[in-house]
Amino acid sequence: MTTREHDASVYEQVQESSEFQELKRRFRRWTFPMTVAFLVWYLLYVVLSGWARGFMGIKLLGDINVGLVFGLLQFVSTFLIAWAYARHAERKLDPIADKLRHEVEEKTQ
Repeated sequence: MTTREHDASVYEQVQESSEFQELKRRFRRWTFPMTVAFLVWYLLYVVLSGWARGFMGIKLLGDINVGLVFGLLQFVSTFLIAWAYARHAERKLDPIADKLRHEVEEKTQ
């Protein structure tokens, strides 16, 4: 067996392992709902901007209106999601990924 074939079989073994499947499950379980939530939030902003101009134009404080606040909240929510994902990855994904990486490195040396 060549080194390339050996490496491929190691990666195939890892991919079939229960730990790798758990890693994928944890990733998807967090990422997919968060992606849907963000897209719904973003589309709400777009729809309100297009079809609820009166609502979006309501002045809250001086020249600051609802549309401006919603637009700024898009940036805030993006940063919050990135921060939350980093925490999730550090606690739930990285330990499994590190273990798998060490196993692969041991098998491929």
